[in-house]
Amino acid sequence: MDAPSTGTLLTAVICLVFLSAYFSASETAMMALNRYRLRHLAKKGHRGAQRAAQLLERPDRLLGVILIGNNFVNFSAASIATLLAIEILGESGVAWAPVICTFIFLIFAEVAPKTIAAAFPERIALPSSHLLRVLLFLFYPLVWLVSALSNGLLRLFGINHLASQNDHLSREELRTLVFDGAKIASQSQNMMLGVLDLDQVSVDDIMVPKSEIIGIDLDDDLDTIIQQLRNAQHTRLPVFHESIENIVGILHVRSAIRFLSSETLTKAALLQEIDDAYFVPENTSLQTQIRHFQKRKERIGLVVDEYGDIQGIVTLEDILEEIVGEFTTDLAAASSDIHPQEDGSYYVDGGATIRAINRALNWQLPSEGPKTLNGLITETLETIPEAPVCLTINGYQIEIIRLKGNMIVTAKLFQRLDIER
Repeated sequence: MDAPSTGTLLTAVICLVFLSAYFSASETAMMALNRYRLRHLAKKGHRGAQRAAQLLERPDRLLGVILIGNNFVNFSAASIATLLAIEILGESGVAWAPVICTFIFLIFAEVAPKTIAAAFPERIALPSSHLLRVLLFLFYPLVWLVSALSNGLLRLFGINHLASQNDHLSREELRTLVFDGAKIASQSQNMMLGVLDLDQVSVDDIMVPKSEIIGIDLDDDLDTIIQQLRNAQHTRLPVFHESIENIVGILHVRSAIRFLSSETLTKAALLQEIDDAYFVPENTSLQTQIRHFQKRKERIGLVVDEYGDIQGIVTLEDILEEIVGEFTTDLAAASSDIHPQEDGSYYVDGGATIRAINRALNWQLPSEGPKTLNGLITETLETIPEAPVCLTINGYQIEIIRLKGNMIVTAKLFQRLDIER
């Protein structure tokens, strides 16, 4: 029998290089597929995605059929390339064949196809899934044997790859996916992130402090109460005796209108319109609290500490604002605690919460400790200031403007440009 011609050998090597490139690209593309996008396409009826998803259910068998084909092609190509090198270079071709084969296969059958596959995994993996499934069917006994031996070896080292498969995302991973991987409108993206953050924020982070609660004091004269009801800007008002600590209940604006429309305007008649107060522990997460609001059909709660003392008030609207953002386009202007200045600084009330400042100005003042600006300053100074001072916290310069007793009434804040955040 005549030996194969040089042209035949060269054609065979080129064909084998293309086959090796196919297997290398298929392996990389299948492993680089976005599993969540793949499931989405499969649910929409994409046949290629359905085949690829089925193959990826057993990655050991998928890799088995790819590597069996790839190794068979590579070893065959190496043998034929050796014959070709001897045909062209003579006896010295035996030494040159491994060098030439390594270079050609490394570039054309490994690096280049795998790079393309990593950049466009769907374009390669989904069409390839049809041929891979056919190859898996044809060589199933050999693939099963290779997978069984490989899995048995892994189990000897305590590795069970089937049990370790887990596509579930943690909260932080899902947050990163939404923030970096999702091509959606920024407002919708912020809303999704807000939902993910609900269990990391507690009601005392967003509550209206006790000192800022607006309510009805039953110890005031009736005319004052009536005037306050007529000018009320809130739909629900706490009703108390002398201070919020002596809470009586919550008055809804509809009940207030009914009271004002009645013929008998007395405090006793007003008490008949009051609903019971609902109390919320201060460390309750917003995710838990929104479920409690839904279950109890409530929209407002009084936040209490471990001793039962009222610390503030939280509403369903406050929680919704954590998800959708403030119901205004100019947060700094809308906040009564933050007053922009012409020089780019801000006059901020000492009782303003750090979270509100960060949200309004898109800053990053530390919010893990004290809840208010007053608390943050005194904690940083480790003393209660007796005179106006300046300090820098996280690259933000804070100048105390006005003090009253042990409280910082007003501070001037601005971000220092010489400090990179």
